[in-house]
Amino acid sequence: MSASDENIADSLSTAQRANGTFCPQAQRKFVLIAAILASALGFIDGSVLAIAMPALRENLGASLAEVQWISNAYALTLSALILAGGAAGDRFGLRRAFVTGIALFIAASLACALAPNAGVLIGFRAIQGIGAAIMVPGSLAIIAKAYPKKERGRAIGVWAAASALTTALGPVLGGLVLSTFGNGIWRAIFAINLPLGLISIYLLLAKVPADDATEKRSLDLGGAGLATLAFGLLAYGLTSMSAEGGGQMSWPSIAAGLVLLVVFVFFERQHREPMIDLSLFRIGAFAGANLATFFLYFALSANLFYLPMLLIAGWGLSTAEVGFIFVPLSASIALLSGPVGQWSDKIGPRFPIAAGSLLVAFAFAGLALLTHAGIHNFWTGTFPLMALMGLGMALVVSPLSTAIMTAVEDKDTGAASGINNAVSRIGGLIAVAAMGSLAAWVYALNTGAAPGIPGFGQQAPAGLASDLEAARLAASDAAFAAVAAVTTLLCLLAAVIAWMTVSGQALPWPGRPDDRQADSPRN
Repeated sequence: MSASDENIADSLSTAQRANGTFCPQAQRKFVLIAAILASALGFIDGSVLAIAMPALRENLGASLAEVQWISNAYALTLSALILAGGAAGDRFGLRRAFVTGIALFIAASLACALAPNAGVLIGFRAIQGIGAAIMVPGSLAIIAKAYPKKERGRAIGVWAAASALTTALGPVLGGLVLSTFGNGIWRAIFAINLPLGLISIYLLLAKVPADDATEKRSLDLGGAGLATLAFGLLAYGLTSMSAEGGGQMSWPSIAAGLVLLVVFVFFERQHREPMIDLSLFRIGAFAGANLATFFLYFALSANLFYLPMLLIAGWGLSTAEVGFIFVPLSASIALLSGPVGQWSDKIGPRFPIAAGSLLVAFAFAGLALLTHAGIHNFWTGTFPLMALMGLGMALVVSPLSTAIMTAVEDKDTGAASGINNAVSRIGGLIAVAAMGSLAAWVYALNTGAAPGIPGFGQQAPAGLASDLEAARLAASDAAFAAVAAVTTLLCLLAAVIAWMTVSGQALPWPGRPDDRQADSPRN
């Protein structure tokens, strides 16, 4: 052991005696910086990639089904493995697991940046999701473990604010870059992960001491594998409906996925240390809040994935303009989650969740009516509706966390939070798969499969005849209007479920106020 290692060890011993954390005070800032940079990796990939999809599609010649899987390969492994990834930090130590997740994420990101075709990109996106499944839960957990309780709330607040800023600025800057340098620059979206990730790894290994493992529980890799196969088959079946010649595989894949989902539930019930504690779903408020979460994040993910396609490939707007549609969501959550959370504590989470869900439903209904009528006003039509949606989600996010956490016993709050996080991501996975098939079907129905018309979300070639361009634009509007209409109904359903199941009374928060997990838009 070197002299510097001995000094760190001495400092660590002193810190542990003083406040029970693994990290001395002088090193905590490096934990926070590394966590912020790692969170930025996921947020950049999640929001900027949606803006870049039309450019990526044209550059790689990808079909709509392939574009869906570029998103879903990442979402699949992330959603199915995130609970096991969180347990890895307890089993092997948070610093070690966090560094491993970041390293895998940036290695896969570099491979994505160099991908020669859509198939290779899809494969490396799946590996990227595995890295994210370890990295995402580790980001907040290592802050909580490094800081004592009296300082934890402020540190998490800084992390949440930085995450919200990244989420807001990422699409705007990404859109400007795409508009300036052309379609081929989409690869830089993945390449930027390399320096950010390397800085995080350096800070964690060179400036932060290692922490001890806290639990020796199993990772339930069997459950994780079954979940991956089940949701993968469901997503494949739903996606194949939009693929030419792939429809015959839809229902067998969906049926096989449902069967494996039943097997997964049985496996988890029999497992000694399951990935998901299914007994929590016997609690009505917990089950209802998670069902509302699924519908809300299904709706949110579908619109944020397919709306940029419509605006860029359909309406012909620049990526620089379209990047601004993500700003109201992240800005509203960043500014309002704290006050809304305090309000929810006083009156109970039922009303804020139901009211917020209704506002989101109104926003998506407005988008459906706008596009159905062929009104192409971005700044006076689409953007204000996205601002309304951001306000609605800001009313939902913090109270939804309150509803989840207060529905269970204190000892189960970590498991409950992890399950809710996974549910939101599964909602997004299924949304991109199912709504893409709906959009493709409505688009084909309105174009009559006329030759020479590109597919939904595909940019029109130069010199396309005016009558074909008009038909393409009308069909694009109709396809997205169908997506927006379905998601409107799901948001209304979420409001009803929340009103019927979530508590309408102020409930005591389990533990100290500064122990709450920070609320930020999920990437």
